[in-house]
Formats: sequence, structure tokens, C-alpha cells
Amino acid sequence: MSDNTLTRHLVVVGAGMVAHRFVESVRTRDPEGRWRITVIGEEDRLPYDRVGLTAFFDGASVDDLTLSREHFVDDERVTFLRGDAVVALDRDERRLRTASGTVVEWDELVLATGSYAASLAVDGFHLPGVFVYRTLDDLESLSSWVAERQGALDRPVRGIVVGGGLLGLEAAGALQGMDVECTIIQSSDRLMSAQLDAAGGEALARLIGARGIEVRTGTITTRLDAGPHGGVAQLEFRDGSLAPADVVIFTVGVRPRDELARISGLNVDKRGGIVVDAGCRTSDPSIHAIGEVAAMEGRCVGLVAPGYAMAEVVATRLLGGEAEFPGYDLSTKLKLGGVDVASFGDAFGETPGALDVVYADPVAGVYKKLVLSDDASILLGGILVGDATAYASLRPLIGAKLGGDPSAYLLPETDGARPATGPLPDEALVCSCNAVSAGRIRSAVTDDGCTDVAGVKACTKAGAACGSCLPLVKRLVGAELEAAGVTLSSALCEHFASTRAQLFDQVRVAGLTTFSEIVSRFGTGRGCDICKPVVASILASQGAGHVLDGGRASLQDTNDHVMANLQKDGSYSVVPRIPGGEVTPEGLLVIGQVAKDFGLYTKITGGQRIDLFGARLEQLPDIWQRLVDAGFESGHAYGKSLRTVKSCVGSTWCRFGVQDSVGMAVELELRYRGLRSPHKLKLGVSGCARECAEARGKDVGVIATEQGWNLYVGGNGGFTPRHAQLLAEGLDSETLIRTIDRFLMYYIRTADRLQRTAPWLEELEGGLDALRAVIIDDSLSIVDDLDAAMALHVDAYEDEWKATLDDPEKLKRFASFVNAPTTPDPSLAYTAERGQPRPATDAERETGGVLIAGTTLEVRR
Repeated sequence: MSDNTLTRHLVVVGAGMVAHRFVESVRTRDPEGRWRITVIGEEDRLPYDRVGLTAFFDGASVDDLTLSREHFVDDERVTFLRGDAVVALDRDERRLRTASGTVVEWDELVLATGSYAASLAVDGFHLPGVFVYRTLDDLESLSSWVAERQGALDRPVRGIVVGGGLLGLEAAGALQGMDVECTIIQSSDRLMSAQLDAAGGEALARLIGARGIEVRTGTITTRLDAGPHGGVAQLEFRDGSLAPADVVIFTVGVRPRDELARISGLNVDKRGGIVVDAGCRTSDPSIHAIGEVAAMEGRCVGLVAPGYAMAEVVATRLLGGEAEFPGYDLSTKLKLGGVDVASFGDAFGETPGALDVVYADPVAGVYKKLVLSDDASILLGGILVGDATAYASLRPLIGAKLGGDPSAYLLPETDGARPATGPLPDEALVCSCNAVSAGRIRSAVTDDGCTDVAGVKACTKAGAACGSCLPLVKRLVGAELEAAGVTLSSALCEHFASTRAQLFDQVRVAGLTTFSEIVSRFGTGRGCDICKPVVASILASQGAGHVLDGGRASLQDTNDHVMANLQKDGSYSVVPRIPGGEVTPEGLLVIGQVAKDFGLYTKITGGQRIDLFGARLEQLPDIWQRLVDAGFESGHAYGKSLRTVKSCVGSTWCRFGVQDSVGMAVELELRYRGLRSPHKLKLGVSGCARECAEARGKDVGVIATEQGWNLYVGGNGGFTPRHAQLLAEGLDSETLIRTIDRFLMYYIRTADRLQRTAPWLEELEGGLDALRAVIIDDSLSIVDDLDAAMALHVDAYEDEWKATLDDPEKLKRFASFVNAPTTPDPSLAYTAERGQPRPATDAERETGGVLIAGTTLEVRR
């Protein structure tokens, strides 16, 4: 053991998210280097984001999930021993031994060994095809097994998830993302029983079921049976029923990894976990425990936020400060396949005298509950299912007065307003993942000199984990700057002092058509990657010609520059327009033949189109020539413009349809195709109130009724989903189209850069009523101008790819290399998965067995 207090040795056992946070905190706050640190991790990987594991099935690579390398690879005061497990602790000598025989001495030891996935004592648990959902290795094995079964079966793979908690729902989403038919088996009476009450669990089950995942509650698994291939084939339940399965995932909880504590004689809780005090110190003064392995208040908690709080407590104490664990924050938020779920505070109303305020809309799939004090003034907790937009605002108010009618937080928003609550108290927790309070955010602005959200995020780590608190962080930063008398700049960038809306009017009135003219008259310098695409969009929306004409080509970002979506491996995707999702058999044959001839991965998109992935730059003209010859146009998937108009089959086929939704969708898509805007635009048309086209989740939603068309505006998905709001009802087709024309042009002229219609409408002074007054009642006397602008767009439309194919100069940009325009990019490599090509991983490239671009990929079916 070292006696040199200036260079004491700190050893961390475990290399998960909590260990990463702990090491990062010590090194960041210890510039003098009082501690040298050794981290020992059992996995042969750098620390990675376990919370975001499901993103692996959405295409996230191991590198994408890996946490910062700064203090594990690039820090000379940190030694990271990975792929080696600690097998023995000698507390008297303060040293440990690893499986490889390495002996490490410590002055202080921190155990951050986390937990392992619990198993059930049932026959067949260890059959091939049975998995847990805990590590990247688990996910890679699961993915390989599913791909193998898909290749061997002539039917969809059937999957079962045993356990309906947070992790079980994520696992079910992962299976569904791999095209596996999925069922969730839950032993209790509801999903997420630790977070939701009975009504919330029932609402969640309905939402999950509507997305194609079967839910069986009150069902206990008793055994698993193998099939002829040796892998799992079916499950048997306590009631004697059977369920076929090709893959099974168990998510029945976790158990703390406390075996080191047990063999070394540390105090261990009777239910598992290393007993620690409020300072996270174990029964040995030189040893701390943090994260899921630490048992405090008689329990271990498998959430990252309490682990981070423990990491900060121990870091503070080792650096000479005083700190105690503040208690468990069990708030959770989950988004699965568009389903929002949140639970916070005293969600079950266990506080004496607690009152419940409940809003439920079974048709919309929404259940919301607030738990209040006995006088209905103090917020104690809540549950949100189906719509968790209020979570970021409500969770920091736990223990505080709501300051208004509680039901206003639960009812559907009409104009985006919330009741006034007054300023958040400094002690209110804003970011639970990183334990950042409102007061800390305010001090980052007033004391640390942060002047924007990005600065506050870097300074405090608020919003650096799940990001759900960022809207609240933004409001706090803005309020603090305003209180300090700081004028918040609305400038587009350093080159233009005006906002995007102001610049739009300047360009329109002045009639300028080039960037050099615009920056010379209204700006300074040579522009940047912020203002150049904005100017390009403004010019395109004013009928200034092809996006690649003249100097406009240099203004575009990567996607617009080659009129295709850049993918993570450097290839591109091709999306032909399919108006309203309507396509002929001949058109389908052409798309299929193009995909086959060019070896492209094909997928049906959520907007009722077909996406072709893996096209090389030099292939784009040849691909589009064949598509254009067959009558297809650019789908503008690469642009900030109209993407799709989604529709149901409407009255043409459906017995419930009351209007021709397909015909209206096609008319709208052909009218607004190529319309450039501050952000992407999505429309939906439903033929009846059953809403199969999900129109109220779109920027513009149209729903048919017996009396005509109802028009909804300002909806969107994304990180903060918004339901569209009713603008007008009972419209005939001509009035509907005219009203949509005006709405879109008014949005295009007045919105900020990269602002979707939902936040634009929320920030519009006067809200929906003001919008209605402008575009229907003509309160500003501008509707003629808006109508003329849309007419100009419709008249001036040309298919960008057809025009490009007819222009040899434009075609010159589609070359992989200037000196070898037809040579494929050798960095592109692919392998087969589920019968189609996909980009090869780094590991697959290293081990071989992949095909480089330019060769033929033989896919076994």
C-alpha cells in the first residue's frame, strides 16, 4: 500500500456506466493528480451505454454505444485492464487478484460490479435460442440466432419475451425490429408492475397490442422444450397451455454481482447486494460500493440515475469533500415503437391522504394520473401512458405546488399552454440521470458564463444521457439570461444578423437569386454550414430553379448535394416518390429489378414508400435513369421538403371509409412535391375517424367525415411527439387544399431554421386562433400573396433527378474519384442478413467473409 498521499492508488472493479461516470468525475475534479486509477473490467470492451442497448437493433454500432474514451484510453493517470475478472480480495493486505493472475494493490477500492440477469429455475433455460438481455455480447448472439432461424424457416420467426418490465418491453421492441413475431409473458397482472398501476398497465397493454405485440399477463412459465434442431421450440405454462417459440428472451430481473463481497467477508444484505452507508462505504473503511451492487435502505436499484448519484458521492469524499446519497429517484421514462410511458415520484399514492387526479382516453390510448397531497396542491408523483410530453415539466415539481388546476396538465393540449407554476426552486431536480438541479443550471449561466444550452450541457451534463430534460433546460437557460438583462440573439448565424423569417422576406422583396448577392447585401463574410443551406432552401422555395444550378450546388448539405440520403457506411439510399402509397404492379417490378441488379437492400418505409439502400455515388445516375424511364420521380427523402402523404384505402375499398382518402392523398402529394421548407413535412389523409393513416401525428392531417374534411395542423413524431390540432372542419376539397396551401406557405415564410410545424405553432403568438385568423379570415391581408406563392411553386415544379439526368454538367458530380469516375469506393463492404445485403461491421471486416463494393453479393435464401 502506498504511503504517498499525493499519488494514492484508487482501484475500480467494474467498467460499466456507473464506473465510467465515477472515473470521469474523479479525473475531471482532480487536476492535481492526487489519485492514479486502475479500472478492471470483465468484458473485453470499453464502457458502453447499457441504457441505449436497443439502439443496436436500429443500426447503432458498438462505437456509437461506447462512452467517452477520454479517461479510459487517453488519460495517462488511468490504467484500464479489460477482459479480466477479479477473483479474490485480500482486505488485510489491500490487494486483489484477477483471473489472469495479475495482482493489484489499492489505497481505496470501489466496487462497481453491477448486476447480472436473473434466471428462472425451469427446465430448458439453457437451450440454444434462449437468451438474456443484458450485454452487447447477449445482443450480438441474439441477432445472429434470429438471422440463422430466419434463413432456415419458411415462415416468420416466433419470439417470446418472459418478463414485462422496462427491459422486457425493450427486448420485445428489439425482436419486432428484427421482423420477429413477438409475445410478452408477464407473471403479474400488468406490464411494468413496478412503475404502473392497474389502469396504467391496462392502457399500456392495449397500446403494445395495437403495435402487433401480443401480451399475456398472469402467466407463469414452467418449462421450455427443444425442437428437432436442438434449439428451443415451445414454452409450457402453469395452466398447462403451450406456446411455440423459435427464440426466447428472459428479462425477469437482475441480481447484484456481490460474490466478491461474500468471499471476502464484507457485509451483504439478506436479499443481496453489498451493504453501504449514506457515503457508500462498506463495512471495510477502504472499500466503497456504487451502482446496482450497492444495497442501501435494504434494496438495490437497477437504474442508472441512482448509480450516478452514488458515483458523485464517493468521488466527492475521496477528493476531500462531504457528501451523502440523497435517496433513490425511481423516475423512469420509456419510448417503445411510438408508445410513451413515464412514472415518477409516489406513483402509487402511498403517502397518507394522497389524492389521485386521473384522465383516461381509451380510444386514443392515453392514461394519465397525478398523485397530489391531501389538499390537492403539492405534486407527489404521477403516471403517464400514451402521452408523456408533460414528464419533463412535472418531474422536477415533485414536492412543490403546481400553482394551477392539476387537470390542466393531463387534458389534451389545445394551444400548447400549461398552467403557470412560477419558477422552479433551486433544489428541484431537472436531470435525474446526472442529478442536476435547477439551481445548478442557473449557476452555470450566472457563475460559469454559459450562454446557451450546449454550454450548460457541457458544463453540468444536464441532458447528456437520455435527453428528456433538454426542453426544460432550454427554458431555464432562457429565463436566467433574460433575468440577467442579456439580450438573446435571434441571429441566423455569425454571418446574418436577421432571423430566417426576416431573411426570407429580404430575399423575396429584393428578388435576389444567388448567395453572393444575398450575403453582400444582407450579411457579412463568406457564409457557413448553417446559413448556406438556409439560403439554398429559401431560394428553392421561391422558384429560383434547380438546387444544383450555378452556385446553389455549393450551398447544399451532403444529402441535397447529390440528391440522395447519405448512410453511415458512405453509401446512399434511393427513394422514388409513391404518391399516397399507391403503386402499380409494373412499378413494383421495376423497383424490384433495380434493387436486384444493383444489389440494394430494400425496405418499406413508415411513409408507404420503398427505400433502396447501399447505392454507390457513381451508381445513382444509372439507378435513377431506370426509375425515371419507368415514370418515377424523386421522393425528396434527402431534402427539407415534403416527404410523404400517407393514406388509408378510404372509401374506394374500406367498408368504413366515407371519402376517397387515396385520391386526396395523391392530389396533395403531387401538389406539394418538391416544396422546400425549414424542416421536413409529412402529411396524412384518413378516410374516416378510425384514423388508420395516423393523420393527427403529421404536420398536416386530413380526416374524412360525412360532412367533408377535417383539417389538423402542427403534429409530428420525433423526440417530442405532438398531436395535430383541429384548424377547420367540414371543408370541401377545394377549400381544404386552399387552406393547406396557405398554412404551408405561412409556415415556410415565418418559421426558424430547422423548426418543425409543432414547435412553430406553439411559439406563434396567439397560437391556433391567430393562425386561423391569418390564413382563413385574412387578418393580415396576405392570403392572396400566399396563394400566389403556392401557385408559383406548383407551376415551376420539375423533377430534380430528371433534370439532372438531362444535364451533363450536373452528372459530373456523381463520381467516386475524380481520376476514376466509375471505380467503386473500396471502403464499402457488405455481408448478408435476412436474405439481403447490409454494411459489414468492423469485426466482420477483420475476420473476412465480406464482399467489397463492385463485386456481386450472393445472398442465400
